Amino acid sequence: ERRTHDYRRHGTASLYAAFDILTGKVMGRITQRHRAREFLEFLRQIDRSTPIELDLHVILDNSSTHKTAAVREWLEKHPRFKLHFTPTSASWLNAVEGWFAQLERRALYRDTFSSVADLRAAIRRFIEAHNEHSAKPFRWNKTAESIIGSVHRAKLAVIRNELLD
Repeated sequence: ERRTHDYRRHGTASLYAAFDILTGKVMGRITQRHRAREFLEFLRQIDRSTPIELDLHVILDNSSTHKTAAVREWLEKHPRFKLHFTPTSASWLNAVEGWFAQLERRALYRDTFSSVADLRAAIRRFIEAHNEHSAKPFRWNKTAESIIGSVHRAKLAVIRNELLD
């Protein structure tokens, strides 16, 4: 399964990152802008870099760049990609956000970059070091039944609240 994320530093660079939960490795693409065009290029990169027989479950935030007509058209032609939009409290998202926090703390926070190229190089070095030394599989903390039960309880609470209003 893969996850993309946008990272901006002083408006100079965006990082799309795919987090492979089986290995913990990260695939990154650094762009100047954060638009559907760049997101599609990242999806193409993932498509080229993963075995064709794999279904790819891409877990995303709700950015509008992930939902454009161009993205939908591309996805129709690439049915192995399945998009899932996650709430901000999801445990999987916490793991990804933790990785981005490490990137910020370890590679970007105390450094000064004289150019966007220097910033991009620092991000690439961090990804390479992570993949070589720190990558580990993601482990789910809850069973599927527990998660599905929580979703059902949340839906019931919404319905109850709507009926009481």
